[in-house]
Amino acid sequence: MKNKKSPLKDKPLRNAGQSLDEEIENSISDKVSMHVFIIALIMFTIFREWQRWYFQSPPIPILMTIIGIPVIIYFTYKIFKEKKKIDFLKQGRDGEKAVGQYLERFREDGMKVHHDIVGDNFNIDHILISTKGVYLIETKTYSKPMKGKTEIEFDGLDFYYNGVKYNDNIQVQVMAGSTWLKNLIEELTVKKVDVKPVVVFPGWFVKMTRKHDSNIWALNPRNLQTFINNQNEIMSKEDVQLISNHIARYIRAR
Repeated sequence: MKNKKSPLKDKPLRNAGQSLDEEIENSISDKVSMHVFIIALIMFTIFREWQRWYFQSPPIPILMTIIGIPVIIYFTYKIFKEKKKIDFLKQGRDGEKAVGQYLERFREDGMKVHHDIVGDNFNIDHILISTKGVYLIETKTYSKPMKGKTEIEFDGLDFYYNGVKYNDNIQVQVMAGSTWLKNLIEELTVKKVDVKPVVVFPGWFVKMTRKHDSNIWALNPRNLQTFINNQNEIMSKEDVQLISNHIARYIRAR
């Protein structure tokens, strides 16, 4: 409306899992909807050709059926493939939201929490800022077997899921993210702080054997507070507030 503006001065902060929500929405609106439209169009065309044949209009139903059936099969396959991707994204989103809701409790202890920080072609799930340091938290919501062992082991170098080595570059991802965040904080506040990379696996029993030296924590999210509580205080409350304020401005500006 003319001569009016929003009463909000700043954009709201992002929610946990918001990037995945946006990716799910794009998949549904852009890809699935288009596939459904094409299938419906082909089916309508086939129906019209058989209708013309039935009413003695010059028909070509056999030709249209030969052309249309493979197209329908192909796009039906594409829909199921996209559905599988969407289900995977939804599981990841729900995991991020669950961890985000758990982290909100940390505010009671004076910690600052931010969710879904968007960088260039990547995002950080959560940031936790306290007098005991800055923590980058990456959520991995992996499916569990219906029965049997559900254990993730991190030896400082590799991840093992029920004893099977699994490589999806988690270490590279969180180390790159923590370096980026460290540089961002220094750029925004002129303060040099280390960023602790943490990978959490909701619903899994997680153990770190530390066979190899690593700066990464791998945890069930419910063990995070215990680990943080065991750290020494390295920042003042004023610095915690300063860094949090600048991170919030950065998020709103994106």
